[in-house]
Amino acid sequence: MRVLVSTRADPDIDPETRSLIVNAALEELEKADRALDQISDNRRISGSSLAVAQAHLDMAHSLMLRLAPLGVVRALLPGLVSVVREHLSVADLRRSHVEEIEQHVEAGMPLDARHRELLIDAVGVARQALLRENLRVRSFVGIVYGVFAALTLIVIVIAMLGALFPDVVPLCFGPMDVGIVCPTGDNSVPHFVPGAKDLDSHYGDVAKSRDYLVIELAGMGAAAVASAVTLRRIRGTATPYNVPVALALLKLPTGALTAVLGLILMRGSFVPGLSALDSSAQIIGWAIIFGYAQQIFTRLVDRQGQAVLDAVGGPSLLQSVSARDPGNAAS
Repeated sequence: MRVLVSTRADPDIDPETRSLIVNAALEELEKADRALDQISDNRRISGSSLAVAQAHLDMAHSLMLRLAPLGVVRALLPGLVSVVREHLSVADLRRSHVEEIEQHVEAGMPLDARHRELLIDAVGVARQALLRENLRVRSFVGIVYGVFAALTLIVIVIAMLGALFPDVVPLCFGPMDVGIVCPTGDNSVPHFVPGAKDLDSHYGDVAKSRDYLVIELAGMGAAAVASAVTLRRIRGTATPYNVPVALALLKLPTGALTAVLGLILMRGSFVPGLSALDSSAQIIGWAIIFGYAQQIFTRLVDRQGQAVLDAVGGPSLLQSVSARDPGNAAS
């Protein structure tokens, strides 16, 4: 490769400088290869390793552009301009200079060394912007997974407490002339017997240790259906960070919690007319409804996730970039 580059390099570059640039480019390629080897050894895609490898490849590409003849740089100009337009704003002076160079070439004028340096600088900054965009995606995914872990822990703790102390906050209802109804059992005890135990004590007698678990599973199942429906509206991304999967996982513990909290609110008569469910099937049915209703809360997170993806430039998102930046459509 060293001989090939040396024979095709810009003849205006002195041999010593050419050798230094070639050595630096080869070193960057070796670093990228080592980063990719880490992924191969781990047998899984690592976002950080891919980012490191891409950074070294970008640096090697910039060094090779500095070494390439101006005719080769001119042939690569459309791709370089595309990278700059995707990741630099219209107000950025570097983008303005690159577009002026494009117009200059389209008018039949030759490139010079100054033009090459402007192109290399603008492309380098654009690639840094892409790296920052990918880091934002990584940070967002990390936050979502952290919230998912915290909510999952809360769901597990609630299920365990419900199993150990089913009579503390039973998810039971006492409709008139029916008795006491819980998610996994019922009793023909009247709604309220004067002089007998209070109603909460009757609820505690009928409640089962598996009630909370059943309600959480019902809410989680409904949330899984909502996740499947939501995924069809989320566009993919070329980044190594799987935002749609993280958002889908977040819905599962959220659905379990909304199912439990929704039934507690109904039992406390916060929903007028729905405080006396008269069968276990109705209780589980409402748990499914409340589990699906987690969409009300996670929809904002879904929108933020899509906004984070839209901020990352790339071929699959050119339409979004054009919508944000009308200058792209005009060009």
